[in-house]
Amino acid sequence: MKREKRLDDIINKLRVSKVPISGSALASACKVSRQIIVQDIALLKASNFNIISTNKGYLLMDPPGKQKIFKVFHTADQIADELYTIVEAGGRVNDVFVIHEVYGEIKVLLSLGSRRDVDEFVISLTEGKISPLMKLTDEYHFHTVEASSDNILSVIEQNLREKNYLV
Repeated sequence: MKREKRLDDIINKLRVSKVPISGSALASACKVSRQIIVQDIALLKASNFNIISTNKGYLLMDPPGKQKIFKVFHTADQIADELYTIVEAGGRVNDVFVIHEVYGEIKVLLSLGSRRDVDEFVISLTEGKISPLMKLTDEYHFHTVEASSDNILSVIEQNLREKNYLV
């Protein structure tokens, strides 16, 4: 396989994978040695592809999307619905934060991008492993939401507004 085709194949495999791909797996798929893959990854990085090396393999990091901060208000029973509303429209909930009268901004990273992520988060809440930050501020809180376009962020905003979650 010629180098240019192999580089394209590597990028395409990394682009569709949500988990790191080992150098050995890439080498096997491309029918070259792992050392050739290491060299190819170095070339791709030099070509401005944001590839990170982990102990489990290589991962292509997409450029960050558009972001918007939403101020929301709802009950604890509505947490899952609020988060589903965001992820089902194509958003990723990067964090939740509150502005506390005494402590200032308190922020927790979430990185929720799917129903499964939301389900796991909600289970942690219901099992008492964590407590919602909104409890500190009479249920008012903020989310930084990321999406691939301003249009998706507008849809998310409209959906949150229709459900009366936006403040």
